[in-house]
Amino acid sequence: MNQPSPQIYCSNPACSAPLNAIGKSACQACGTPLVYRYLWAVGEGVAEWAPGSHVSSRYYVTAPRIWLDTQPSLPPEVPDHWSDAVTPYLRLYLQRLHVPEVYGFCVSETEEPEREIFLLENIPLDASGILYPSLAGVWEGAHPVRQLYWLWQLLELWQPLQEEGVAASLFAPDNIRVEGWRVRLCQLYQDAVVLPDEAPTLTLGDLARLWMGWLEQTHSKHKADLWNLCEAMQQPDASIEAIAPKLNQLLLAEAARLPLKLNVIGLTDTGRERSHNEDTCYPLTTVDAQNDGLFPKVAIVCDGIGGHEGGEVASQLAVRALKLQAHGFLTEIAQQTDLVSPKILADQLEASARVANNLIAEQNNQQGRADRRRMGTTLLMAIQAPQRITTAEGTLENGHELYLVSVGDSRAYWITPRYCQQLTIDDDVSTREVRLGRALYRESLQRPDAGALTQALGTRDGEFLRPHVQRFVLEEDGILVLCSDGLSDNHLVEQNWRNISDLFFLGKRNLTETANAWVDLANQKNGHDNTSVVLLHARVSTPVPEISLLNPNERRETVWSEASQVLADTSDAPEPEVAPIAEPVPQQSGRGLLIVGLLTLLLLTLGVGFTVWKELNPNRSQPTPEQPTP
Repeated sequence: MNQPSPQIYCSNPACSAPLNAIGKSACQACGTPLVYRYLWAVGEGVAEWAPGSHVSSRYYVTAPRIWLDTQPSLPPEVPDHWSDAVTPYLRLYLQRLHVPEVYGFCVSETEEPEREIFLLENIPLDASGILYPSLAGVWEGAHPVRQLYWLWQLLELWQPLQEEGVAASLFAPDNIRVEGWRVRLCQLYQDAVVLPDEAPTLTLGDLARLWMGWLEQTHSKHKADLWNLCEAMQQPDASIEAIAPKLNQLLLAEAARLPLKLNVIGLTDTGRERSHNEDTCYPLTTVDAQNDGLFPKVAIVCDGIGGHEGGEVASQLAVRALKLQAHGFLTEIAQQTDLVSPKILADQLEASARVANNLIAEQNNQQGRADRRRMGTTLLMAIQAPQRITTAEGTLENGHELYLVSVGDSRAYWITPRYCQQLTIDDDVSTREVRLGRALYRESLQRPDAGALTQALGTRDGEFLRPHVQRFVLEEDGILVLCSDGLSDNHLVEQNWRNISDLFFLGKRNLTETANAWVDLANQKNGHDNTSVVLLHARVSTPVPEISLLNPNERRETVWSEASQVLADTSDAPEPEVAPIAEPVPQQSGRGLLIVGLLTLLLLTLGVGFTVWKELNPNRSQPTPEQPTP
């Protein structure tokens, strides 16, 4: 029986003929842009649906595990209860740069409707629904600084994933994808499913043995250092606190060898419907910031809360305080002779946010403001910390670190000619509900108070403030966009970034004109609010080769390796077994018998692969999986 031709619905509720052939960019009836939302299917039996299949009269399978929602304007289905496999995605929401989110659930039309199938969004797919390349597949051709940056991100993910019992996600072949600098996971694997009860938990030593599988393809100047690092990770007393400084030194030293030039511009506008502007930002085009010691290393956006003589006062107080704190921060860095750890710098920036918070809170107290009458402000600050790096070759002047401090719902985006990435998380009710494991994100957005802030500067004493501090390494050309919700509302940045930024990257528009274009767009589409935008252009101008993507047709035909598929299908087996991880054998391919998925990539030795494969596939014949050479 022939499958019906795939069609996608127009999201315009007033459209008279909403059905369109898949592949069209706009509705043929009303001209509304069509929404293509590609999802990653997880659960028992998802591999049964081959490309071209239709699922539950809503989803169209474009590739193994990749489903297109053909009715994107409808809310996804959400059951009253879900399994423990869903909870880690919710609790790891702060890691959304790397970890996917649960979109909704699929009610199966098979004979076993009780099987749980859930769908993930924010997955490593491009706009046409094609997977980004795997880290292992592009490792050899990557620049040394990018290789080290990928390892740093994996190390940062280790502890939060281990705490949620999903550290196995870092060991599955094909599960680790890269979008430029960023490491992204397709899905999470539960340690309790992959490892039997009697097996040891995964350790830093296991992670090291995974990395050792890549060392032969690592740039020669870092091979020995990384080998020593991996050996240190395998020691019984190895800890993140001991390992991270060593990797950080390698990363920043490599980044410091690249040139870095910064330029920054800021604009704020009242908007079409407001009579006064509660936003404040730094720098402004009307302010000469060239000699203040901060330009161009600091960018700030604060969106005031509390109306006239409230919100605008709070945002102005915050920017003044943060500028003083940033000046002290940069002065202290300039005086340091040793490399300061990201943790210490993050703690200092948290303290700076609390100083600004307490300044506003004290003014609230003096004026007798209580509850909703208390003035406050969001905070978004970017600061480039030019630490000196001492190496055997001498002292390098700038490790290219960029720190983001955020409180509230002002957002930061990183934009290059190839992608737009949201870097920050909103402090609002919808995010809180997800992080507490009480609701899916799209479900929580339906709440009437979804956008209400859960924290802002000045509304409470500093001891209750929990600023978010993130560290990035500038190793490619791009624009950091800081903006208030006057611009970010209604997904304006995500939908228009290419139209705005392309002219800049092509040299046809300067940074000031680009900032003006963003403000004009916000006034046209979101004129109900004030708008502030600060653009920080980072120019590395390095010959770092970009990862070339395969031909789309080739990539659509590419499926996960058999061993990877086994690990992805662990939910199909009621009692999976994995033998304990063996001790490494020096200079042999048996350095770590970690998890089934690593067999076909020859990243490390697994002696238990065949056993697991049989347990998870009892009805299949028994071909011998590829074994590493002893």
